[in-house]
Amino acid sequence: MALARQLGTLGAPGIRVAPPEPVRVITGVRRDVAAFVGIAPRGPVRVPVEPLEPDIDVAVWLAGPRTRSVAVPITSWDEYRYRFGGFEGPGRLPYAVSTFFAQGGERAWVVRIVHDHGDPAVDEAGRACGCLVPLRTTGGDPIVLTARDEGTWGNALRATMTFTTRPVPVLASTASELVVAREEWVPAGSLVRVRLPGDVLALRYVDRSETRPDPAGAGQRRHLILDAPLGSAPGTFDVVTATVSVADHDPTFPRSETIADIGLRADHPRWLARVIAQESVLVWPDVSWAGGTVDLADPTLPPVALAGDAGAPHMTGGIDRWQHVVPEDFWDPAWVPGDEVPGVGVHCLAENEEVGLLVAPDLYEPVPIAPADDVTDPSSLAGPTFEPCVVQPASPPLTQPPPGLDGLALDPLVPDELDRIVLNQRALVAFADQRRDLTVLLDVPLGLPHRRVLEWRNFFDSYYAAAYHPWLDVATPDDARDALIRVNPSAFAAGIIAERERRLGVQHGPSNQIAVGAVRVGLPVTPAQHDELHPAGVNVFRPERDGIRLTGARTLSRVSELRQLNVARLMAVLRLSLEREMDWAVFEPNGEALWGEIRRMVHAFLTRLYEAGAFTGATTKEAFFVRCDRTTMTRNDLDQGRFICLVGVAPAEPVEYLVLELARDRDTSVQVEMAGG
Repeated sequence: MALARQLGTLGAPGIRVAPPEPVRVITGVRRDVAAFVGIAPRGPVRVPVEPLEPDIDVAVWLAGPRTRSVAVPITSWDEYRYRFGGFEGPGRLPYAVSTFFAQGGERAWVVRIVHDHGDPAVDEAGRACGCLVPLRTTGGDPIVLTARDEGTWGNALRATMTFTTRPVPVLASTASELVVAREEWVPAGSLVRVRLPGDVLALRYVDRSETRPDPAGAGQRRHLILDAPLGSAPGTFDVVTATVSVADHDPTFPRSETIADIGLRADHPRWLARVIAQESVLVWPDVSWAGGTVDLADPTLPPVALAGDAGAPHMTGGIDRWQHVVPEDFWDPAWVPGDEVPGVGVHCLAENEEVGLLVAPDLYEPVPIAPADDVTDPSSLAGPTFEPCVVQPASPPLTQPPPGLDGLALDPLVPDELDRIVLNQRALVAFADQRRDLTVLLDVPLGLPHRRVLEWRNFFDSYYAAAYHPWLDVATPDDARDALIRVNPSAFAAGIIAERERRLGVQHGPSNQIAVGAVRVGLPVTPAQHDELHPAGVNVFRPERDGIRLTGARTLSRVSELRQLNVARLMAVLRLSLEREMDWAVFEPNGEALWGEIRRMVHAFLTRLYEAGAFTGATTKEAFFVRCDRTTMTRNDLDQGRFICLVGVAPAEPVEYLVLELARDRDTSVQVEMAGG
């Protein structure tokens, strides 16, 4: 019967090729994708919750509920710059993301944090805006465009609208109807420009587009009923579409986009407001005109340009409000585990199954980004002879960093403020514990003395979290500044973990790696201090001859079996792989055939991991076991339709210590051997 269902109706006698049975195999899940949450000068915020479906009115959609935070996938530093800007903001988010890709990371999700003002009108006030002058709707509303995201970046936006005409042969016409070939695509809502006797041009919208039989033949023709009658029957007409071009004149990273084939009435399939909302990454349509009809008065269709306040040829009114961001903006107090509605802040990642690492570089602001240091050598006009003194022109001032994140400013050396930092970090760990499928990477608070670092570590106990120390300095990529920027060590760790797991597998500990781009450590760690931090689970970056090296890969768990980061992440990969790739077993007959198939699949998956060095043991029998038979299930389990598969593994821990024995022979030569060798 199964074969007959696959082949369908056999029909006439002959040879039929049966499709092969799908080969079921567990491939494993990817966990090297990182998420970064922080402050950026631009990037998606306050977007509609629901997608814009074809049957949804765009004006209603724009006026509907919005979510403050959006997770955006990126695969390169250039892509980040395109969506979120560069280093012009006060936060460390861009430095963290660029550091991640420099270490070898390949994919990340970025969440921009903005302040919740509690008033939709105030929330929208940060976006730049402008009007396409002199366009208006038939109701008199100006065609207002706003920057896609809040911030001063939007003040550099310019936009133009041009028009394209496509001539369409007329088969017949009256003062209120045009007849064209059936294959002509002229949907309802299309704008047409007709040519009347005396070479007079007029504009009309198509109210209805109907297909009717051709009275003179067997075919069909398309009848276009106009929204208002003409003075006489036109001889020819053109279909008019618009093209909107938007340019971001950012001097550091200019962007542009062009959207074509746009209709100018709300019932057109490519209505202006709809296509801008769906296709633009630079501008939004304003809800005030999104359900209307564009009123074009001039049939010669001259180009239209955007104008801001006081006639400026660009958008105006965009403001940066990052100083308003407070720690509470990173969380969604209304979110509960299992909630399918996207949360805000970190909680917008709650249902993102791809993310395996989480970094929050702007969770608090310990010190502002370092000001620019003038490191240029002073010019000299000295020569071998005495000359009159020459007054040298002053050097141009260096670009200074923007104002800091006042609402996030916390000093780790102040006890009360350190408590608030710990509270925020514990909230991150709690989120990771709830998800049970990602690792949150924490930064030891900047500037803490050694003893207080050990005290700080005592606040955490989770194998879904890892800590890194100290912060690292990198040379700023901004040509206008020449300074060292202190960057979160978790950003380096995220890139190292991602690169190593993708190249070697999750079973390999992400340590003993050089931090690419790091110039110096912010706080040197002595060997004696390192001896205390490593057993405590604090992973340390230390300068060596070939660079600054990450020397540890431990979690913040107090359970010895899960203290190694690669072991904890390996167990998460095993659980997720079995959960996500065994769902085919649901509704299968619960019996020996199913149990045998499951044992085969799981055994093959674990064997591949064993061969890659994930488990210890001389044989697979010593490395793992898989049991799924009547011994793992009770009669009640079988009656309830449950099957239980028991899987046990012996993860291989990384070598952390090499013990050497020094022996002196009678001939006074010295030999060095591995202990026990």
